[in-house]
Amino acid sequence: MARYKNLYELANRKHFRVAGLMSGTSADGIDVAIIDVKSASQCMVAFETQGYSPSLRKAILRLCDPKTSHVDDICHYNFLLGRLFAQALIKTCQQKKIPLESIHLIGSHGQTIYHIPDGRRCGNQKVRSTLQIGEPSIIAELTGITTVADFRPRDIACGGQGAPLVPYTDYLLFGHKRYCRALQNIGGISNVTYLPASGGIDDILAFDCGPGNMVIDMIVSMITKGRSKYDRNGAMAQKGQVHETLLKKFLKHRFFRVQPPKTTGRELFGMVYSQQFYEAGIAMGLSSADIVATATALTAESIAQSYQRFLPKMPDQMILCGGGAKNHSLVRMLAERLKDTRLMTTNDFGIDSDAKEAVSFALLAWSTIKGMANNVPSATGASRPAVLGKIIPGSFV
Repeated sequence: MARYKNLYELANRKHFRVAGLMSGTSADGIDVAIIDVKSASQCMVAFETQGYSPSLRKAILRLCDPKTSHVDDICHYNFLLGRLFAQALIKTCQQKKIPLESIHLIGSHGQTIYHIPDGRRCGNQKVRSTLQIGEPSIIAELTGITTVADFRPRDIACGGQGAPLVPYTDYLLFGHKRYCRALQNIGGISNVTYLPASGGIDDILAFDCGPGNMVIDMIVSMITKGRSKYDRNGAMAQKGQVHETLLKKFLKHRFFRVQPPKTTGRELFGMVYSQQFYEAGIAMGLSSADIVATATALTAESIAQSYQRFLPKMPDQMILCGGGAKNHSLVRMLAERLKDTRLMTTNDFGIDSDAKEAVSFALLAWSTIKGMANNVPSATGASRPAVLGKIIPGSFV
């Protein structure tokens, strides 16, 4: 397995094969992307999602709620997820017939279980914090491959929010001289990277828009009593009508009006918010389909309003990625609200829309091992550019 005497020898490679490992706020599985990288250009080699069992997903979601989380569980699942991340890569390599030893580097996002971007007061200072689990030492040990992980804390140490992290790779992959582009990820949370035409990295604007699939997923789970965990292709929303009063009520959340940089997660738009949305819909006499349609409109409208409020100009192209790109009702609602913007997906650029986040963390790992600053202060609010991540050496000679 060992191919290098030290990190210096690894870092000086010209060609890399890198695996990106990602588990998002929806906590439905581990995305594994394997790419070949040369001078920031990448070629997709393989992508696979290794799903979590229903019981494991429930356990992870319990960790994200202070009311149900316990320190012994966090300790346990940190190491268990590290093992599962490593196994997910090994299994993907076996399925795709890719030699594990052909991979030079791993970038692992881990699993976010709590994120406090606005910070908490401790005496006379405010302390921002974030926590991702999935112990990278286990990944490096089980695979023998140098692993870069825990990217967010360094940006927070520089005064940023630790998110969003993908703008750097969005710039590498999608920056264009002629077109102004918005990279719109719709995972559990929706987030945008705004890339002005012919802009530099300091011209990037990026922030979380609000809930992506999170509220829709939770409401569908409530309606079906757990039999379905998401609205496949937006089929349920398609059967319903958007209720404007309910929509306007929940668009009043203060987060939607906060100026970027800003990030969010289950802390604001998790079970409590979703339960309130569902119960308000029931109290108004709405059908299940109407409630799901209105929750879907919440995502579409919050994205459209974010563009109108915070972007310097409307983009020429919106490039969608994440699970929400497959929700036909959501995509239709976005198209209705952004009539002068061409909607595309990362698939149009050779990157599976589900794989894009994992690809981003592979590229972040590559830039880290090269010693390149890879946060975007204009997006995170950090005081300066910084090299993100912690490097866990693999097996060397």
